Amino acid sequence: MQIQGFQPISPVVKKLIIINTALWFFGVILIQSLFLEPGTVFHFFGLIPEKAVFSFWIWQPFTYMFLHSEGLFHILFNMLVLYMFGSELEYKWGKKFFLTFYMVCGIGAGFIYLAGSFIYYLSTQNAEPLMTPLVGASGAIFGLLLAYGMVYGERVLYFMLLFPMKAKYFVMLIGAIEVFTLISTGLGHKVSNLAHLGGIIVGYLYLKFYSRWQAFRVRRKTKRHGRNFRVVVDNDKPKYWN
Repeated sequence: MQIQGFQPISPVVKKLIIINTALWFFGVILIQSLFLEPGTVFHFFGLIPEKAVFSFWIWQPFTYMFLHSEGLFHILFNMLVLYMFGSELEYKWGKKFFLTFYMVCGIGAGFIYLAGSFIYYLSTQNAEPLMTPLVGASGAIFGLLLAYGMVYGERVLYFMLLFPMKAKYFVMLIGAIEVFTLISTGLGHKVSNLAHLGGIIVGYLYLKFYSRWQAFRVRRKTKRHGRNFRVVVDNDKPKYWN
């Protein structure tokens, strides 16, 4: 996938990349690999549904999104997509809304994965997803992809650097691939397609809810002030999607 041109890295995206990379290098590659039992950091700070629910490790739906597996490709891909799509969204939305959206998508994806793991266990009696740590920022990243498709839906991207398509169709294709893979492999797949879909779902619901909430606030303020109220449209302020 490719977007048109390259924009400077935005402030929040830069900090997120630094935090994720530092935790991966020092926490996973150095400390966990050299000084701790294998998987110790993932065990305590990844998202293990059984631990999060029954042991009350309530920090895990938050901390899991700042860890990545030992393989370089996992963090490299997530941070590259965060830069390519996140920076432009942050410049349009502003720091506060962008960071809120990113965190909501990541945490929301974690809770969807958590709930899905228990449903999967009740349906199949396969407890493996309940005991396996989930790590990675992919839930939040897929939320950003969804937002990019909503905000810049008519922009042309190049899927696999070869096939041009509008951003909105690109997001639909990515979602369809995740659904197909999840149905085909269940939760036993190494890549958590459910968390990816969770980020897409939460991102969509959040943007829809926020838009309606803003419209409700404007209507209420207009009604309260009646004819004496004048709505001033500030075209310089970012829209949350086109």
